[in-house]
Amino acid sequence: MPTRNLPNDPHVDHLRGQAKALLKSVGAGDPSAVALADEFHPVRTLADAQLVIARSYGFPSWPRIVRHLELVDRYSRSPHQQSVGGPLDTPEHRADEFLRLATLHYGEDDPARQRSARELLERFPEIAQSNIYTQVVAGDLDGIDFTQASTEGGPYRWEPLLYLTYSRLEAPHQVEIARRLLENGADPNAGYLWQGMPSPFTALTGVFGRGEGDQPPHRDRVELARLLLDAGADPNDSQTMYNCGPGCPPPYDDVHLELLLEYGLGRGDGGPWHERMTTAHPTPRQLLEDELVFASMAGLLHRAELVLAQGTDPEGTGTRHPGFSGERPYELAAVQGHTEIAELLRARGAEPLDEIHQVYAAAMRGEFPNVDAALAAGAVARNRHLPVRAAEVGRAEAMEPLQRLGYDLNQISRGSAPIHRAALNGHLDTVRRLVELGADPELHDPNYHGNALSWAEHNHQDAVVAYLRGLPQGTGTR
Repeated sequence: MPTRNLPNDPHVDHLRGQAKALLKSVGAGDPSAVALADEFHPVRTLADAQLVIARSYGFPSWPRIVRHLELVDRYSRSPHQQSVGGPLDTPEHRADEFLRLATLHYGEDDPARQRSARELLERFPEIAQSNIYTQVVAGDLDGIDFTQASTEGGPYRWEPLLYLTYSRLEAPHQVEIARRLLENGADPNAGYLWQGMPSPFTALTGVFGRGEGDQPPHRDRVELARLLLDAGADPNDSQTMYNCGPGCPPPYDDVHLELLLEYGLGRGDGGPWHERMTTAHPTPRQLLEDELVFASMAGLLHRAELVLAQGTDPEGTGTRHPGFSGERPYELAAVQGHTEIAELLRARGAEPLDEIHQVYAAAMRGEFPNVDAALAAGAVARNRHLPVRAAEVGRAEAMEPLQRLGYDLNQISRGSAPIHRAALNGHLDTVRRLVELGADPELHDPNYHGNALSWAEHNHQDAVVAYLRGLPQGTGTR
């Protein structure tokens, strides 16, 4: 089975270097290299080493992984790396600036950008007629040359349909323009790979929005989504599922899920993007299982019901995304205290909790499990992320039981400590309890280098901010 995922923006030269290093390491008897060869294929030549590298990433052969990287290079775009605020002295500069400001790119997206796009258009109204890309965003229906419906261009090298579906500018005729584009050859499965990542950002993805920074959906999301799906967009859209699920904060709605299920989510061959990305892209079955795992963790009963109604395996763990620690849906629901979902899963055949998960569930309820040292150590070793998750959902009562089990409440897990997550989500009681138990409010996370106060301020959690600012100077252990 594959042991790792390809890095972002992967290149074949990097993998060739890995193969050469593996061949050398196997020859030198390096234990980890020998173990890799034992798992995938004996290594005697460079071709053998290349086969091992390919298989370790989940590809059956070296030519298959090279072909995959060629496709990644073809479809990769990095719109978030393009800055705004550049020169406006030519029509081309103004048109590109307008498109950058008006569309989502999952970098520094902000509603202020769309306001700036509107202001730029008011200042230079001729921008709307600059090219087909500005025309679809500005809603200039009468001026569009629809023979260019499938032509890539503009600052992001997107098709016109992508500029329309990722636009958040208030503009007329969006559904009609999209219909005319599709009638004239636009690809309903149009999309790109965000910096080479294997989950495509499609036109559907743009319509539904959310994801990093919790971006708003297109104002015509339902009409545009139906239009795309009727035209042949595959409903097994992995990035939409992520953006409207674990990739964004609550509140959640099920508009995207109900619509995609209506059009065949979880069935079929996965569509053209699955064919292109092969093993790097989840299957339809895995998409539904991932959704059940997420719904079970987040307590989304209706979402769990929708997914189970498709015949989804209640024991399925999908792609085993690290954010879920490889746990089964029932384990997540029971430990998180989502009783109705847990009962639903058990009724559908989910296996009961093992001894360690019973310990987790008790601790999350605020109980002090009476366990021996070996079982406690095993519980901590199996899931080191539990205190962060408990803090994230505001389980103040779980903090002391988890600490008694042996968890370090100052432990950084997945980029943050429990106090950071509690502060970010405004769980004042949890922040207070963590401080009482010795959690350090001055502990800085490794990615953003912020303390608990920074995390609370970032999400405008005023009550938590006031509490942390009122702590005596020097509070904390590190």
